Amino acid sequence: MRVGVFADTHDHLGHIRRVVEICNDRRFDWALFAGDLVSTFAIPPLRKLEMPLVGCFGDNEGNKVGIYGGMEVVGTIGEPPLGTVLPDGTRVLLTHQKELLRRDVGEADIVVFAHTHKPLIHHDQSGRLYLNPGEVSGWTYGRPTMAWFDSQSRQAAIIDL
Repeated sequence: MRVGVFADTHDHLGHIRRVVEICNDRRFDWALFAGDLVSTFAIPPLRKLEMPLVGCFGDNEGNKVGIYGGMEVVGTIGEPPLGTVLPDGTRVLLTHQKELLRRDVGEADIVVFAHTHKPLIHHDQSGRLYLNPGEVSGWTYGRPTMAWFDSQSRQAAIIDL
């Protein structure tokens, strides 16, 4: 499965729309969101995603109740760390802050995190993929990014928006 990954949108609607466009154009099978949408008005552009979306809250969500309600129309969202299983059986552990994870990430095949706004792709000694998609907003480092991975090969890439 090909999965689009994004985080730290911080209400940048133009870049959120670009993420949706990339996910749809590349025909990703699934999308994962690793926190910090921030406001409810950032949800409507996500309605145009043509694939399932699973996300977790970040540390800057201004209205969790509203975001939770809005995301029910788009996909699912929960408190981090959030475990999910892709339709092909790949186990993903999704969090905003990597510090919320225990040292042992259990049976996760892929660990997605964010918060630093810096993209990172790393494989540990067992081949587990650790992926930080960077920041969609581009507010912090001036480089708006997202990422994607292939759940079977565990290969991943950063996409500049």
